[in-house]
Amino acid sequence: MTTALITGATAGIGAAFARRLAADGHDVVLVARDLSRLREQATELHDRHGIEAEVLSADLAEEKGIAAVEARLSDPKNPVDLLVNNAGFGNKGRFLEVSMADELKMLTVHCEAVLRLTAAAVPGMRTRGRGGVINVASVAAFVPRGTYGASKAWVVQFTQGAARDLAGSGVRLMALCPGFVRTEFHERAGMGTDNIPGWMWLDADKLVTAALADLARGKSVSIPDPRYKALMGIVKLAPRGLLGGVSAKAGRSYGPN
Repeated sequence: MTTALITGATAGIGAAFARRLAADGHDVVLVARDLSRLREQATELHDRHGIEAEVLSADLAEEKGIAAVEARLSDPKNPVDLLVNNAGFGNKGRFLEVSMADELKMLTVHCEAVLRLTAAAVPGMRTRGRGGVINVASVAAFVPRGTYGASKAWVVQFTQGAARDLAGSGVRLMALCPGFVRTEFHERAGMGTDNIPGWMWLDADKLVTAALADLARGKSVSIPDPRYKALMGIVKLAPRGLLGGVSAKAGRSYGPN
């Protein structure tokens, strides 16, 4: 029996990872801020799949929260075999419209927490000769689109570099880069979604299936849908100046209202 730790586990992509991994027979450690919601989710997964579901209430925007998850990942008596760094959020507004406190909070959750939790999990995995880390980024990482896109670009670059450094160790690292997924993400950020075309939406459970398959194949970056693979192929060919303008317009059309 192996154990997976998932941050941001109570909703969206994180909850989908928890469901799939529990169904596959993995014990899970569920990390989020809402303890009552975590307990409800853990009970459901335990009762449905007969696995052990541990809960850890932690706010990854705070030092105390990051340190608590680091300690759990570093525990040699209860090893974690798969880490899913999924916790994240969006801010409504353009640069200078969002408070500096919220910008820094985003960098803490998206960058510092990902760095520190990966660093806490990997040494034990490397010693055992097996393990995996999935860092949830976004296709926003590939376009110039504010602090959110910049933070996700960091996740992709960090993950690829660490994966290269750990090649041959038995530990796999992968950045997962989805597009629009039907979760609570936009609602929590106060962003409108009514004018996002239907074809751009991804299903969280299908996304997780594709992501786990890409991790098993040894990919260091996963764009888990043919539609977004095609879009990112176009992005790579577009001039950066033009891309910035298109990205800003798309953000106004498909982002906050």
